[in-house]
Amino acid sequence: MLKENINSIYEMIDSLSDEELFEPHMRKWADEATKTAVWEVYKFIHVNTIAVSKTKPVEMLSEIYDLGERNFGENKVQELTEKEEVLPKDIHWHMIGHLQRNKVKYIAGKVALIHSVDSLRLAKTISEEAVKHNCEIPILIEVNVAGEESKFGVSVEETLPLIEEIAKLPAIHVEGLMTIAPYVEDPEENRPVFRKLKELSVDIAAKNINNVNMSVLSMGMTNDYQVAVEEGATMVRVGTGIFGERDYSIKED
Repeated sequence: MLKENINSIYEMIDSLSDEELFEPHMRKWADEATKTAVWEVYKFIHVNTIAVSKTKPVEMLSEIYDLGERNFGENKVQELTEKEEVLPKDIHWHMIGHLQRNKVKYIAGKVALIHSVDSLRLAKTISEEAVKHNCEIPILIEVNVAGEESKFGVSVEETLPLIEEIAKLPAIHVEGLMTIAPYVEDPEENRPVFRKLKELSVDIAAKNINNVNMSVLSMGMTNDYQVAVEEGATMVRVGTGIFGERDYSIKED
């Protein structure tokens, strides 16, 4: 089942036309090697699936790993660190859930990317822990594009001022933006949300702020990732679509 789920996502990405995949991204070629890369390779370089593995057992992650997946996303610090200790070291761990400042120290040096930075206080703590651990920590700014009261994230209007302040901090690097779109039955309803985040990233990139890169757009989940990719997502966070339904009886840390 897991292999079929993974393959269905890859097939969706492969089915997109050049215009659907390239136009919304408006990317610059990174280097000559990328510029001459074959089309299939280029797609997998720039549209990455994050296997959202929260509440899933290590055995299931190992099976996905054996199928070639290397990007795993966790919502809870304790679960991420426990899995990181026992799974292969070439896995890229993504912290995608709300992050408390007092738990940053446990993941410093262990995560490839923190997707959920939504305050200067949190960014300062990440910066401080990165310096202590002698590492660099890439982050995304979580933007509450839809303005949902139940969701974390800064408003669209607050995003640029926050990034300008974070850019001054050492050992922390803004790599792009993340949003969690509303849960909807029809994925098309979220297209304006994804488009708005893409437009925001383009506007911020045009500012040419030191220590800020808008190369990553983390948006789209199981029910709407195809629309997100069409609107410029470079990372899609897929859990149920890969692993199946979760057991939410597992207690949070």
